[in-house]
Amino acid sequence: LTAKLLRLTRGYFLEHNEAKYTERREKVYTCMRIPKELEKLMIFGFFLCVDAFLYVFTLLPLRVLLALLRLLTLPCCGFSGSRLLQPAQVCDVLKGLILVLCFSMMHYVDYSMMYHLIRGQSVIKLYIIYNMLEVADRLFSSFGQDILDALYWTATEPKERKRDSIGVIPHFLMAVFYVFLHSILIMVQASTLNVAFNSHNKSLLTIMMSNNFVEIKGSVFKKFEKNNLFQMSNSDIKERFTSYVLLLIVCLRNMEQFSWNPDHLWVLFPDVFMVVTSEIAVDIIKHAFITKFNDITADVYSEYRASLAFDLVSSRQKNACTDYSDSVARRMGFIPLPLAVLLIRVVMSSVKVQGALSYTCVFLFYLGLVTLKVLNSIVLLGKSCVYVKRANMEDKLFEPPSTIPSSTKSSNTDQPTCPSPSESVLYSPKKQDFNVLLLMMYQTSDFFLFRPSAPKEEEGEAQAASELKHRTPKKDLLEIDRFTICGNRID
Repeated sequence: LTAKLLRLTRGYFLEHNEAKYTERREKVYTCMRIPKELEKLMIFGFFLCVDAFLYVFTLLPLRVLLALLRLLTLPCCGFSGSRLLQPAQVCDVLKGLILVLCFSMMHYVDYSMMYHLIRGQSVIKLYIIYNMLEVADRLFSSFGQDILDALYWTATEPKERKRDSIGVIPHFLMAVFYVFLHSILIMVQASTLNVAFNSHNKSLLTIMMSNNFVEIKGSVFKKFEKNNLFQMSNSDIKERFTSYVLLLIVCLRNMEQFSWNPDHLWVLFPDVFMVVTSEIAVDIIKHAFITKFNDITADVYSEYRASLAFDLVSSRQKNACTDYSDSVARRMGFIPLPLAVLLIRVVMSSVKVQGALSYTCVFLFYLGLVTLKVLNSIVLLGKSCVYVKRANMEDKLFEPPSTIPSSTKSSNTDQPTCPSPSESVLYSPKKQDFNVLLLMMYQTSDFFLFRPSAPKEEEGEAQAASELKHRTPKKDLLEIDRFTICGNRID
Protein backbone atom coordinates (compact mmCIF):
# COMPACT_ATOMS: atom_id res chain seq x y z
CA LEU A 1 0.00 0.00 0.00
CA THR A 2 2.85 2.36 0.79
CA ALA A 3 4.47 1.65 -2.58
CA LYS A 4 1.22 2.43 -4.39
CA LEU A 5 0.88 5.70 -2.49
CA LEU A 6 4.44 6.62 -3.47
CA ARG A 7 3.54 6.04 -7.10
CA LEU A 8 0.58 8.40 -6.79
CA THR A 9 2.56 11.15 -5.12
CA ARG A 10 5.95 10.70 -6.82
CA GLY A 11 7.21 13.90 -8.44
CA TYR A 12 9.85 14.72 -11.03
CA PHE A 13 11.68 17.85 -12.13
CA LEU A 14 11.80 18.83 -15.81
CA GLU A 15 14.52 21.39 -15.17
CA HIS A 16 16.96 18.55 -14.72
CA ASN A 17 16.78 18.11 -18.51
CA GLU A 18 16.30 21.73 -19.43
CA ALA A 19 18.24 21.63 -22.71
CA LYS A 20 16.14 18.81 -24.13
CA TYR A 21 12.79 20.40 -23.37
CA THR A 22 13.95 23.83 -24.51
CA GLU A 23 14.94 22.32 -27.84
CA ARG A 24 11.54 20.64 -28.17
CA ARG A 25 9.80 23.93 -27.45
CA GLU A 26 11.90 25.72 -30.05
CA LYS A 27 10.91 23.10 -32.63
CA VAL A 28 7.26 23.81 -31.89
CA TYR A 29 7.82 27.54 -32.27
CA THR A 30 9.69 26.95 -35.52
CA CYS A 31 6.76 24.96 -36.95
CA MET A 32 4.42 27.77 -35.94
CA ARG A 33 6.60 30.34 -37.72
CA ILE A 34 7.02 28.34 -40.93
CA PRO A 35 3.70 29.37 -42.59
CA LYS A 36 4.43 33.09 -42.18
CA GLU A 37 8.08 32.94 -43.28
CA LEU A 38 7.38 30.53 -46.12
CA GLU A 39 4.54 32.60 -47.52
CA LYS A 40 6.72 35.72 -47.42
CA LEU A 41 9.21 33.90 -49.63
CA MET A 42 6.47 32.48 -51.84
CA ILE A 43 4.82 35.86 -52.38
CA PHE A 44 8.13 37.52 -53.22
CA GLY A 45 9.08 34.69 -55.60
CA PHE A 46 5.60 34.72 -57.14
CA PHE A 47 5.92 38.39 -58.10
CA LEU A 48 9.40 37.69 -59.47
CA CYS A 49 7.80 35.13 -61.79
CA VAL A 50 5.03 37.61 -62.64
CA ASP A 51 7.66 40.19 -63.56
CA ALA A 52 9.56 37.76 -65.79
CA PHE A 53 6.29 36.55 -67.36
CA LEU A 54 4.98 40.06 -68.07
CA TYR A 55 8.31 40.94 -69.65
CA VAL A 56 7.52 38.57 -72.54
CA PHE A 57 4.25 40.39 -73.33
CA THR A 58 5.28 44.00 -72.66
CA LEU A 59 8.94 44.94 -72.98
CA LEU A 60 10.16 42.13 -75.22
CA PRO A 61 8.07 43.24 -78.27
CA LEU A 62 9.32 46.80 -77.82
CA ARG A 63 12.93 45.67 -77.55
CA VAL A 64 12.54 43.55 -80.69
CA LEU A 65 11.11 46.55 -82.54
CA LEU A 66 14.04 48.70 -81.43
CA ALA A 67 16.50 46.06 -82.61
CA LEU A 68 14.79 45.80 -86.00
CA LEU A 69 14.71 49.59 -86.25
CA ARG A 70 18.45 49.64 -85.67
CA LEU A 71 18.93 47.15 -88.50
CA LEU A 72 16.78 49.24 -90.85
CA THR A 73 18.58 52.49 -90.03
CA LEU A 74 22.10 51.08 -90.42
CA PRO A 75 22.39 52.02 -94.13
CA CYS A 76 21.36 55.60 -93.34
CA CYS A 77 23.41 56.10 -90.17
CA GLY A 78 26.45 54.19 -91.32
CA PHE A 79 27.95 51.05 -89.89
CA SER A 80 30.37 51.44 -86.99
CA GLY A 81 31.74 48.67 -84.84
CA SER A 82 32.17 44.97 -85.26
CA ARG A 83 28.53 44.02 -84.53
CA LEU A 84 25.30 44.78 -86.34
CA LEU A 85 23.40 44.39 -83.07
CA GLN A 86 24.40 44.34 -79.44
CA PRO A 87 24.38 40.89 -77.73
CA ALA A 88 21.25 41.76 -75.75
CA GLN A 89 19.46 42.81 -78.93
CA VAL A 90 20.45 39.57 -80.65
CA CYS A 91 18.96 37.59 -77.78
CA ASP A 92 15.78 39.67 -77.90
CA VAL A 93 15.36 39.07 -81.63
CA LEU A 94 15.89 35.34 -81.14
CA LYS A 95 13.27 35.24 -78.38
CA GLY A 96 10.84 37.12 -80.58
CA LEU A 97 11.39 34.77 -83.52
CA ILE A 98 10.92 31.74 -81.27
CA LEU A 99 7.63 33.15 -79.96
CA VAL A 100 6.30 33.93 -83.43
CA LEU A 101 7.27 30.57 -84.94
CA CYS A 102 5.95 28.53 -82.01
CA PHE A 103 2.69 30.49 -81.96
CA SER A 104 2.26 29.82 -85.69
CA MET A 105 2.90 26.12 -85.14
CA MET A 106 0.44 26.00 -82.23
CA HIS A 107 -2.36 27.05 -84.60
CA TYR A 108 -2.19 23.55 -86.09
CA VAL A 109 -2.86 21.96 -82.68
CA ASP A 110 -6.59 21.59 -82.00
CA TYR A 111 -7.30 22.29 -78.32
CA SER A 112 -10.89 21.01 -78.53
CA MET A 113 -9.88 17.71 -80.09
CA MET A 114 -7.22 17.25 -77.41
CA TYR A 115 -9.80 17.97 -74.69
CA HIS A 116 -12.29 15.38 -75.97
CA LEU A 117 -9.51 12.85 -76.52
CA ILE A 118 -8.44 13.20 -72.89
CA ARG A 119 -12.04 13.19 -71.66
CA GLY A 120 -12.63 9.78 -73.19
CA GLN A 121 -9.96 8.13 -71.05
CA SER A 122 -10.57 6.42 -67.73
CA VAL A 123 -9.92 8.16 -64.40
CA ILE A 124 -6.95 6.00 -63.46
CA LYS A 125 -5.33 6.47 -66.86
CA LEU A 126 -5.75 10.24 -66.59
CA TYR A 127 -4.22 10.20 -63.11
CA ILE A 128 -1.16 8.37 -64.43
CA ILE A 129 -0.93 10.71 -67.41
CA TYR A 130 -1.05 13.78 -65.15
CA ASN A 131 1.78 12.43 -62.98
CA MET A 132 3.86 11.69 -66.06
CA LEU A 133 3.24 15.21 -67.34
CA GLU A 134 4.47 16.75 -64.08
CA VAL A 135 7.71 14.78 -64.28
CA ALA A 136 8.14 15.64 -67.96
CA ASP A 137 7.56 19.35 -67.20
CA ARG A 138 10.40 19.34 -64.67
CA LEU A 139 12.73 17.58 -67.09
CA PHE A 140 11.82 19.94 -69.92
CA SER A 141 12.41 22.98 -67.70
CA SER A 142 15.79 21.68 -66.62
CA PHE A 143 17.06 20.92 -70.12
CA GLY A 144 15.22 23.75 -71.87
CA GLN A 145 17.14 26.56 -70.22
CA ASP A 146 20.40 24.88 -71.26
CA ILE A 147 19.15 24.83 -74.86
CA LEU A 148 18.24 28.52 -74.76
CA ASP A 149 21.52 29.50 -73.09
CA ALA A 150 23.44 27.56 -75.71
CA LEU A 151 21.55 29.40 -78.46
CA TYR A 152 22.19 32.84 -76.94
CA TRP A 153 25.89 32.18 -76.44
CA THR A 154 26.35 30.68 -79.91
CA ALA A 155 24.67 33.70 -81.51
CA THR A 156 26.66 36.29 -79.52
CA GLU A 157 30.02 34.54 -79.19
CA PRO A 158 32.89 36.79 -80.31
CA LYS A 159 34.11 36.04 -83.81
CA GLU A 160 37.76 36.16 -82.74
CA ARG A 161 37.39 32.99 -80.72
CA LYS A 162 37.63 29.51 -82.11
CA ARG A 163 34.11 28.15 -82.33
CA ASP A 164 33.35 24.62 -81.22
CA SER A 165 29.58 24.86 -81.77
CA ILE A 166 27.40 23.34 -84.47
CA GLY A 167 26.16 26.75 -85.61
CA VAL A 168 23.40 29.21 -84.82
CA ILE A 169 20.73 27.71 -87.12
CA PRO A 170 20.84 24.18 -85.59
CA HIS A 171 20.70 25.68 -82.10
CA PHE A 172 17.81 27.90 -83.14
CA LEU A 173 15.87 24.94 -84.56
CA MET A 174 16.50 22.99 -81.34
CA ALA A 175 15.16 25.93 -79.29
CA VAL A 176 12.03 26.25 -81.46
CA PHE A 177 11.42 22.51 -81.25
CA TYR A 178 11.85 22.57 -77.46
CA VAL A 179 9.49 25.52 -76.88
CA PHE A 180 6.88 23.95 -79.16
CA LEU A 181 7.01 20.57 -77.38
CA HIS A 182 6.95 22.19 -73.96
CA SER A 183 3.94 24.28 -74.97
CA ILE A 184 2.07 21.15 -76.10
CA LEU A 185 2.96 19.43 -72.83
CA ILE A 186 1.53 22.33 -70.80
CA MET A 187 -1.55 22.29 -73.05
CA VAL A 188 -2.14 18.63 -72.22
CA GLN A 189 -1.78 19.49 -68.53
CA ALA A 190 -4.35 22.27 -68.87
CA SER A 191 -6.71 19.96 -70.79
CA THR A 192 -6.45 17.29 -68.10
CA LEU A 193 -7.19 19.84 -65.41
CA ASN A 194 -10.11 21.13 -67.48
CA VAL A 195 -11.53 17.60 -67.73
CA ALA A 196 -11.21 17.26 -63.95
CA PHE A 197 -13.13 20.51 -63.45
CA ASN A 198 -15.94 19.47 -65.81
CA SER A 199 -16.35 15.90 -64.54
CA HIS A 200 -19.69 15.28 -62.82
CA ASN A 201 -18.50 13.42 -59.71
CA LYS A 202 -15.25 15.39 -59.32
CA SER A 203 -13.42 12.14 -58.64
CA LEU A 204 -10.54 12.97 -60.97
CA LEU A 205 -10.05 16.38 -59.35
CA THR A 206 -10.01 14.80 -55.91
CA ILE A 207 -7.42 12.24 -57.00
CA MET A 208 -5.27 14.97 -58.55
CA MET A 209 -5.41 17.01 -55.34
CA SER A 210 -4.51 13.97 -53.26
CA ASN A 211 -1.45 13.60 -55.47
CA ASN A 212 -0.11 16.78 -53.86
CA PHE A 213 -0.18 15.11 -50.46
CA VAL A 214 1.75 12.16 -51.85
CA GLU A 215 4.53 14.68 -52.46
CA ILE A 216 4.80 15.10 -48.68
CA LYS A 217 5.65 11.43 -48.27
CA GLY A 218 8.41 11.64 -50.87
CA SER A 219 10.04 14.74 -49.38
CA VAL A 220 9.56 14.90 -45.62
CA PHE A 221 11.58 11.85 -44.63
CA LYS A 222 14.65 12.69 -46.71
CA LYS A 223 17.74 14.45 -45.42
CA PHE A 224 17.84 18.08 -46.51
CA GLU A 225 20.56 20.64 -46.14
CA LYS A 226 20.04 24.37 -46.44
CA ASN A 227 20.94 24.48 -50.13
CA ASN A 228 18.67 21.54 -50.96
CA LEU A 229 15.80 23.26 -49.20
CA PHE A 230 16.53 26.42 -51.20
CA GLN A 231 16.22 24.47 -54.42
CA MET A 232 12.94 22.92 -53.27
CA SER A 233 11.59 26.35 -52.31
CA ASN A 234 12.39 27.72 -55.77
CA SER A 235 10.72 24.72 -57.37
CA ASP A 236 7.61 25.23 -55.23
CA ILE A 237 7.42 28.89 -56.27
CA LYS A 238 7.60 27.92 -59.92
CA GLU A 239 4.99 25.15 -59.54
CA ARG A 240 2.60 27.46 -57.72
CA PHE A 241 2.87 30.14 -60.41
CA THR A 242 2.44 27.58 -63.19
CA SER A 243 -0.64 26.11 -61.50
CA TYR A 244 -2.20 29.58 -61.28
CA VAL A 245 -1.63 30.15 -65.00
CA LEU A 246 -3.16 26.73 -65.74
CA LEU A 247 -6.20 27.67 -63.66
CA LEU A 248 -6.48 30.90 -65.65
CA ILE A 249 -6.41 28.92 -68.91
CA VAL A 250 -9.08 26.52 -67.61
CA CYS A 251 -11.31 29.42 -66.56
CA LEU A 252 -10.90 31.11 -69.95
CA ARG A 253 -11.86 27.95 -71.83
CA ASN A 254 -14.88 27.31 -69.61
CA MET A 255 -16.08 30.90 -69.79
CA GLU A 256 -15.85 30.76 -73.58
CA GLN A 257 -18.01 27.62 -73.67
CA PHE A 258 -20.69 29.37 -71.59
CA SER A 259 -20.62 32.59 -73.68
CA TRP A 260 -18.82 34.52 -70.94
CA ASN A 261 -21.70 34.19 -68.51
CA PRO A 262 -20.54 35.72 -65.17
CA ASP A 263 -22.70 33.26 -63.20
CA HIS A 264 -20.58 30.35 -64.39
CA LEU A 265 -17.53 31.90 -62.75
CA TRP A 266 -19.10 31.22 -59.36
CA VAL A 267 -19.56 27.60 -60.39
CA LEU A 268 -15.81 27.32 -61.03
CA PHE A 269 -14.82 29.17 -57.87
CA PRO A 270 -15.11 26.21 -55.41
CA ASP A 271 -12.87 24.00 -57.56
CA VAL A 272 -10.33 26.80 -58.04
CA PHE A 273 -10.34 27.48 -54.31
CA MET A 274 -9.78 23.78 -53.57
CA VAL A 275 -6.80 23.58 -55.91
CA VAL A 276 -5.17 26.74 -54.51
CA THR A 277 -5.81 25.72 -50.90
CA SER A 278 -4.35 22.27 -51.40
CA GLU A 279 -1.21 23.75 -52.97
CA ILE A 280 -0.68 26.12 -50.05
CA ALA A 281 -1.45 23.47 -47.41
CA VAL A 282 0.92 20.92 -48.95
CA ASP A 283 3.77 23.45 -49.16
CA ILE A 284 3.32 24.52 -45.53
CA ILE A 285 3.15 20.96 -44.16
CA LYS A 286 6.08 19.81 -46.28
CA HIS A 287 8.38 22.66 -45.29
CA ALA A 288 7.33 22.57 -41.63
CA PHE A 289 8.32 18.93 -41.21
CA ILE A 290 11.45 19.22 -43.36
CA THR A 291 12.75 22.02 -41.15
CA LYS A 292 11.77 20.06 -38.04
CA PHE A 293 13.51 16.83 -39.00
CA ASN A 294 16.66 18.60 -40.26
CA ASP A 295 17.01 21.15 -37.43
CA ILE A 296 16.69 24.18 -39.72
CA THR A 297 15.29 27.40 -38.30
CA ALA A 298 12.52 29.40 -39.91
CA ASP A 299 14.86 32.36 -40.42
CA VAL A 300 16.52 30.51 -43.29
CA TYR A 301 13.67 31.64 -45.55
CA SER A 302 14.73 35.26 -45.08
CA GLU A 303 18.16 34.22 -46.39
CA TYR A 304 16.53 32.63 -49.42
CA ARG A 305 14.52 35.78 -50.04
CA ALA A 306 17.67 37.91 -49.74
CA SER A 307 19.43 35.68 -52.27
CA LEU A 308 16.59 36.08 -54.78
CA ALA A 309 16.65 39.82 -54.12
CA PHE A 310 20.40 39.83 -54.79
CA ASP A 311 19.77 38.32 -58.23
CA LEU A 312 17.28 41.07 -59.03
CA VAL A 313 19.47 43.94 -57.82
CA SER A 314 22.58 42.61 -59.52
CA SER A 315 20.77 42.21 -62.84
CA ARG A 316 20.05 45.95 -62.83
CA GLN A 317 23.75 46.89 -62.74
CA LYS A 318 25.44 48.49 -65.74
CA ASN A 319 27.81 45.59 -66.35
CA ALA A 320 25.16 42.88 -65.99
CA CYS A 321 26.10 39.63 -67.70
CA THR A 322 22.61 38.17 -68.00
CA ASP A 323 19.01 39.23 -68.41
CA TYR A 324 16.80 39.25 -65.33
CA SER A 325 14.26 36.82 -66.79
CA ASP A 326 17.07 34.37 -67.56
CA SER A 327 18.33 34.70 -63.99
CA VAL A 328 14.88 33.81 -62.66
CA ALA A 329 14.72 30.87 -65.05
CA ARG A 330 18.02 29.51 -63.79
CA ARG A 331 17.10 29.98 -60.15
CA MET A 332 13.58 28.57 -60.19
CA GLY A 333 13.44 26.49 -63.34
CA PHE A 334 10.72 28.82 -64.65
CA ILE A 335 10.92 29.38 -68.42
CA PRO A 336 8.23 31.85 -69.51
CA LEU A 337 8.39 31.26 -73.27
CA PRO A 338 6.34 27.99 -73.50
CA LEU A 339 3.76 29.23 -71.03
CA ALA A 340 3.48 32.55 -72.88
CA VAL A 341 2.99 30.77 -76.24
CA LEU A 342 0.15 28.67 -74.81
CA LEU A 343 -1.54 31.61 -73.09
CA ILE A 344 -1.45 33.69 -76.28
CA ARG A 345 -2.89 30.74 -78.20
CA VAL A 346 -5.74 30.24 -75.72
CA VAL A 347 -6.56 33.95 -75.39
CA MET A 348 -6.67 34.51 -79.17
CA SER A 349 -8.91 31.46 -79.66
CA SER A 350 -11.21 32.43 -76.77
CA VAL A 351 -11.52 36.18 -77.38
CA LYS A 352 -12.66 37.39 -80.80
CA VAL A 353 -11.27 40.78 -81.79
CA GLN A 354 -13.31 42.51 -84.50
CA GLY A 355 -13.75 46.18 -85.26
CA ALA A 356 -11.92 49.35 -84.31
CA LEU A 357 -13.35 49.41 -80.78
CA SER A 358 -12.02 45.93 -80.07
CA TYR A 359 -8.53 46.83 -81.25
CA THR A 360 -8.66 49.98 -79.10
CA CYS A 361 -9.52 47.84 -76.09
CA VAL A 362 -6.63 45.52 -76.90
CA PHE A 363 -4.25 48.48 -77.10
CA LEU A 364 -5.50 49.85 -73.78
CA PHE A 365 -5.11 46.41 -72.23
CA TYR A 366 -1.53 46.30 -73.49
CA LEU A 367 -0.83 49.70 -71.96
CA GLY A 368 -2.28 48.40 -68.70
CA LEU A 369 0.07 45.42 -68.81
CA VAL A 370 3.04 47.71 -69.43
CA THR A 371 2.01 49.88 -66.48
CA LEU A 372 1.60 46.82 -64.27
CA LYS A 373 5.01 45.54 -65.35
CA VAL A 374 6.72 48.85 -64.59
CA LEU A 375 5.07 49.27 -61.19
CA ASN A 376 5.77 45.66 -60.25
CA SER A 377 9.42 46.08 -61.24
CA ILE A 378 9.77 49.26 -59.19
CA VAL A 379 8.25 47.72 -56.08
CA LEU A 380 10.31 44.54 -56.45
CA LEU A 381 13.52 46.50 -56.95
CA GLY A 382 12.85 48.62 -53.88
CA LYS A 383 12.01 45.64 -51.70
CA SER A 384 15.05 43.78 -53.03
CA CYS A 385 17.34 46.66 -52.08
CA VAL A 386 15.92 46.55 -48.56
CA TYR A 387 16.38 42.77 -48.29
CA VAL A 388 19.94 42.93 -49.60
CA LYS A 389 20.86 45.68 -47.16
CA ARG A 390 19.29 43.84 -44.21
CA ALA A 391 21.27 40.72 -45.07
CA ASN A 392 24.51 42.78 -45.37
CA MET A 393 25.04 41.46 -48.89
CA GLU A 394 25.55 44.75 -50.75
CA ASP A 395 29.33 44.37 -50.53
CA LYS A 396 29.11 41.29 -52.75
CA LEU A 397 27.79 43.50 -55.53
CA PHE A 398 30.98 45.55 -55.63
CA GLU A 399 33.74 42.99 -55.28
CA PRO A 400 36.52 43.40 -57.86
CA PRO A 401 36.32 41.10 -60.88
CA SER A 402 38.31 37.90 -60.79
CA THR A 403 41.68 37.77 -62.47
CA ILE A 404 41.75 36.69 -66.10
CA PRO A 405 44.52 34.77 -67.79
CA SER A 406 46.86 36.87 -69.92
CA SER A 407 45.94 34.97 -73.06
CA THR A 408 42.35 36.11 -72.83
CA LYS A 409 43.10 39.63 -71.64
CA SER A 410 44.78 40.61 -74.88
CA SER A 411 41.81 39.62 -77.04
CA ASN A 412 39.08 41.14 -74.84
CA THR A 413 40.57 44.26 -73.31
CA ASP A 414 37.70 46.49 -74.28
CA GLN A 415 34.89 44.28 -72.98
CA PRO A 416 33.71 44.02 -69.37
CA THR A 417 34.50 40.63 -67.91
CA CYS A 418 32.04 38.64 -65.86
CA PRO A 419 33.13 36.46 -62.97
CA SER A 420 32.71 32.77 -62.79
CA PRO A 421 29.34 31.50 -61.53
CA SER A 422 30.91 30.37 -58.26
CA GLU A 423 31.67 33.98 -57.37
CA SER A 424 29.45 36.99 -57.02
CA VAL A 425 27.48 37.20 -60.22
CA LEU A 426 27.38 40.82 -61.26
CA TYR A 427 29.38 43.91 -60.33
CA SER A 428 29.18 47.66 -60.50
CA PRO A 429 32.23 49.92 -60.64
CA LYS A 430 30.79 52.38 -58.12
CA LYS A 431 29.37 51.47 -54.76
CA GLN A 432 27.65 54.85 -54.60
CA ASP A 433 25.22 53.65 -57.29
CA PHE A 434 23.63 51.25 -54.83
CA ASN A 435 23.30 53.95 -52.16
CA VAL A 436 21.71 56.34 -54.67
CA LEU A 437 19.30 53.57 -55.70
CA LEU A 438 18.37 52.98 -52.06
CA LEU A 439 17.86 56.72 -51.47
CA MET A 440 15.52 56.95 -54.46
CA MET A 441 13.54 53.97 -53.23
CA TYR A 442 13.27 55.43 -49.72
CA GLN A 443 11.99 58.73 -51.07
CA THR A 444 9.30 57.01 -53.13
CA SER A 445 8.33 54.40 -50.54
CA ASP A 446 4.95 56.04 -49.90
CA PHE A 447 4.00 55.67 -53.54
CA PHE A 448 5.16 52.11 -54.13
CA LEU A 449 3.73 50.41 -51.04
CA PHE A 450 6.87 49.63 -49.13
CA ARG A 451 8.78 51.36 -46.35
CA PRO A 452 12.13 50.27 -44.95
CA SER A 453 12.34 49.29 -41.30
CA ALA A 454 13.70 51.57 -38.63
CA PRO A 455 17.47 51.44 -37.98
CA LYS A 456 16.94 49.79 -34.60
CA GLU A 457 14.83 47.05 -36.13
CA GLU A 458 17.44 46.50 -38.86
CA GLU A 459 20.19 46.21 -36.26
CA GLY A 460 18.11 43.78 -34.23
CA GLU A 461 17.33 41.64 -37.27
CA ALA A 462 20.97 41.70 -38.35
CA GLN A 463 22.05 40.54 -34.90
CA ALA A 464 19.40 37.84 -34.87
CA ALA A 465 20.52 36.65 -38.30
CA SER A 466 24.14 36.53 -37.18
CA GLU A 467 23.23 34.43 -34.15
CA LEU A 468 21.50 31.74 -36.20
CA LYS A 469 23.21 28.39 -35.90
CA HIS A 470 22.22 25.47 -38.09
CA ARG A 471 23.46 21.99 -37.51
CA THR A 472 23.89 21.55 -41.24
CA PRO A 473 27.16 22.79 -42.74
CA LYS A 474 26.90 26.40 -43.86
CA LYS A 475 27.51 27.40 -47.44
CA ASP A 476 26.97 30.76 -49.06
CA LEU A 477 23.90 30.59 -51.27
CA LEU A 478 25.46 33.09 -53.65
CA GLU A 479 28.24 30.66 -54.42
CA ILE A 480 25.85 28.18 -56.04
CA ASP A 481 26.33 27.86 -59.77
CA ARG A 482 23.35 29.65 -61.29
CA PHE A 483 23.81 27.78 -64.54
CA THR A 484 23.29 24.38 -62.89
CA ILE A 485 20.82 25.03 -60.08
CA CYS A 486 17.79 24.89 -62.37
CA GLY A 487 16.26 21.45 -62.01
CA ASN A 488 19.41 19.79 -60.66
CA ARG A 489 20.10 18.46 -57.21
CA ILE A 490 22.67 20.30 -55.08
CA ASP A 491 24.77 17.95 -53.02
